[in-house]
Amino acid sequence: MTLAQRALERLQAWPDLTSGPASCGTGRALRSVRDEIVHFHSDRDVDLHLTRRAIQRFHYDLGGSTAIRLVPGSRWVTVHLDCDADVDLLLSLVSIALKAHQTWPSADPPPSGCNFHRVTVLPRNGTGDS
Repeated sequence: MTLAQRALERLQAWPDLTSGPASCGTGRALRSVRDEIVHFHSDRDVDLHLTRRAIQRFHYDLGGSTAIRLVPGSRWVTVHLDCDADVDLLLSLVSIALKAHQTWPSADPPPSGCNFHRVTVLPRNGTGDS
């Protein structure tokens, strides 16, 4: 079982999330009552929908993680799953996203599409192996 499959399986058990196809057309999505929260695009790459406020609040922490890729202006962050700690990080961020989306003002403009095809994730070991 891949890390993404393991994370998806764990998150599908959460009562606030339902599974379906990702709106970007690639992979599975988990959504809350209001919004898509997570897109599972591959065995290792997951896009997570945070609010602008949540990204601003955690910007330095997110930017300091080797597992996270930020795209300027996007409310989606890409999480690259290389180890069990990355899965735990994803689960924590999904919890933050769910809370943020409960208080997200509906007057905000709708988010742009997820980061799929907008982020290139290089292996951490620098050898070119995935």
